[in-house]
Amino acid sequence: MVDLPKVCVIGAGSSGITVCKSLQDKGIPFDCYEKGSDIGGNWRFNNDNGISNIYKSLHINTHRDRMEYKDYPMPKWYPDYPNHEPIQKYFSDYVDHFGLRKNILFKNGVAKVEPQEDGTYLVTTEKGIREYYDAVIVANGHHWSPRWPEPNFPGKFSGKIIHSHDYVDPEKPVKLTGKRVVVLGMGNSAMDISVELSRPGVSEKVFLSSRRGAWIIPNYLFGKPLDKSTQLIPPGTPFWIKRALVGFILRLGVGNMQDFGLPKPDHEPGEAHPTISQDILVRLGRGDIVYKPVIKEFKGNVIRFEDNSEEEADAVIYCTGYNVRFPFFDPNFISVENNHLPLFHRTFKPGSNNLFFIGLYQPLGAIMPLAEFQGKWIAEYLTGNYRLPSIQEMQNQIEKYESAMRKRYVASARHTMQVDFEDFLYYMQKELKAGKNRALKSGNELPIKAKAQFRSSAGSAVRKGKKPTGQSKKSAMAKT
Repeated sequence: MVDLPKVCVIGAGSSGITVCKSLQDKGIPFDCYEKGSDIGGNWRFNNDNGISNIYKSLHINTHRDRMEYKDYPMPKWYPDYPNHEPIQKYFSDYVDHFGLRKNILFKNGVAKVEPQEDGTYLVTTEKGIREYYDAVIVANGHHWSPRWPEPNFPGKFSGKIIHSHDYVDPEKPVKLTGKRVVVLGMGNSAMDISVELSRPGVSEKVFLSSRRGAWIIPNYLFGKPLDKSTQLIPPGTPFWIKRALVGFILRLGVGNMQDFGLPKPDHEPGEAHPTISQDILVRLGRGDIVYKPVIKEFKGNVIRFEDNSEEEADAVIYCTGYNVRFPFFDPNFISVENNHLPLFHRTFKPGSNNLFFIGLYQPLGAIMPLAEFQGKWIAEYLTGNYRLPSIQEMQNQIEKYESAMRKRYVASARHTMQVDFEDFLYYMQKELKAGKNRALKSGNELPIKAKAQFRSSAGSAVRKGKKPTGQSKKSAMAKT
């Protein structure tokens, strides 16, 4: 019997759990470490992992059919755009249906991952477990480390400043009811929070501020979910055709952004991550939300904007995105600058045959089906059914892709990870097929030799009540 490599999965959010399912399907021994007491990551409201947070009114902005795992369809009685509660239940049901909980160690995040000379990794957890693994799959998410404006705006503000990551509702973490609030940003969180605060009886006044304009895409257009309509465009369609089609639809069905008091976007549709909101344009049109250019200066309880207009304000909410971070890696091993980490199909790191990343992208669509395919792809690789191209070829493809993205998208940290849903999935599928042919020619050899199961750490902690996983009894942890 062939001993398959032993794998560590970091994180049991929507990406981590589907990777676990793919590993289990192939009989690959694995452990999944999760900081919180349950699965779900950012979709778990009031998550106790200490880093994830979502606002109470959060709904998905991608149609449920576009968000579901292929292996486990979402209930058809779910609304088109459910809030976080049924989504979290869907993830929980997925884990229970496939029996994945037995391999997930809850309230036990990964503190350190150290590469060893023999190619294995020594993983140390927050509870003191020290275990060797042949491969590591990183699924720790990228919406948990708030990104603040750099440099900060001059002056001093006497009110409250929070990041959208900390926003829960109009009462938490700071009281915003009856207050004058400035929301900085033009992404989805900025739209949702501005709309919620502008409802009657909530905030006294809401100002939406940004550095640049954006194209606002409604959830519904012509009575149909817009994101389901766009999937009719075949994968691989040249971008200029997609841009023309989407631009025509938006101008016909929505109109000019300037008509709602917003600045004219400095880019064409499709050249920036989409901002999706069914309600923001109506609120702007009614005057419930007032647009302002970017903040220029703080002056006590007064904010001066770039057009030199001034407004009194009690609070500012920065909806300025997130930093990609891997706190368990030594920066000399893996470092990320301005959210840029070159990866082959956003999955494989050239030069490392046993380190993988899941969900590390900003798709024009949902992450979940893409992460599901990544998990299946990695499982095929670990069992010898897929073979990577050469390091040079991977690097060439990465440079070609990133060069195309730089030409297409406006300069922004979030666009270092931008992918188109259909194209990204299509080209991953195409590469998997090519890699399977390469594997057949090489005799389907395992790319990673199983070494970790024959090692034990002197400082290893015993996981009480947890049985060894995988095909070999040798993978059991050594007691100290």
